Amino acid sequence: MADRIRVNLRDIINEEERLSPGHRLCAGCAEPIVVRQIFHAISDQPVIVASSTGCLEVSTSQFPTTAWRVPWIHNAFENSATTIAGVEAAYNALKRRGRIPEDKEIKFMAIGGDGASYDIGLQFISGALERGHKFVYVCLNNEAYMNTGIQRSGATPRGASTTTSPAGEVLQGKTQWRKPFTKIMAAHDIPYVAQTAPHNYRDLMMKAKKAFAANGPAVLNILAPCPRGWRYNAEQTLTLAKLAADTCAWPMYEVENGKTVVNYKPREKLPITEWLKSQGRFRHLLRPANAQLVEEIQAKVDAEWEELLKAEANS
Repeated sequence: MADRIRVNLRDIINEEERLSPGHRLCAGCAEPIVVRQIFHAISDQPVIVASSTGCLEVSTSQFPTTAWRVPWIHNAFENSATTIAGVEAAYNALKRRGRIPEDKEIKFMAIGGDGASYDIGLQFISGALERGHKFVYVCLNNEAYMNTGIQRSGATPRGASTTTSPAGEVLQGKTQWRKPFTKIMAAHDIPYVAQTAPHNYRDLMMKAKKAFAANGPAVLNILAPCPRGWRYNAEQTLTLAKLAADTCAWPMYEVENGKTVVNYKPREKLPITEWLKSQGRFRHLLRPANAQLVEEIQAKVDAEWEELLKAEANS
């Protein structure tokens, strides 16, 4: 499939935006960048979107305005996958009854933040995947509940300081490792699962094209750096996304029909300290007293990276 998929920047710049400018997302937010890249990846195809409550939803749909130029449904935190599965089922039923022409192809996408994906909506996503609905689930992963005050989520990395896992004298940020959401999704044996990030638009758009072309459900777990929650300057969003890949804090890979492929292998794998010192949420980890915790984080990143390379080699 990869040999047949191309991303042409000249085509992209001349296309109409299906997420309009003028929304109220923060300066430097990665989420509109991600959504626009996905829309450009499927610019020739009609799509219906279900979006969970979260930063993207509240900032693009304030009454009486909307930034969405596609059919769009707002859902509670937990049920965007369930809702879009119902829409997809209705579409197929109408096709069977002749109400929609057989050759009319519509794509379906559910969007949720990491809180709505890793935590609140996990069983609903799992159910929709298990039933085999043909849709793409997109996790906009900014690694915390940013919309409601920067609380820790199942996606928050160990050691990150949030409002519910603050760094102090007793605890040094979140004490648990993040949940392996991408692996959990791949364990459903669905046609396509991938991790990507917006600094590499070709990688993200290629994976979006593959996901929507898959013969069954697909999942994209996309890193979405957040200036407010991660505490960095707004203009550094794509730099942070690239740094996540270069330190292997966020590996770029896909699992297509059970085969694992690592799409980006840094020529020089940077130490995790480069990632930690780039963000205020990790600043406390750079104190000498936390050297052991940083070593543990590095060891975890290294082990997960080696495990991923081994999975690729055995595919």
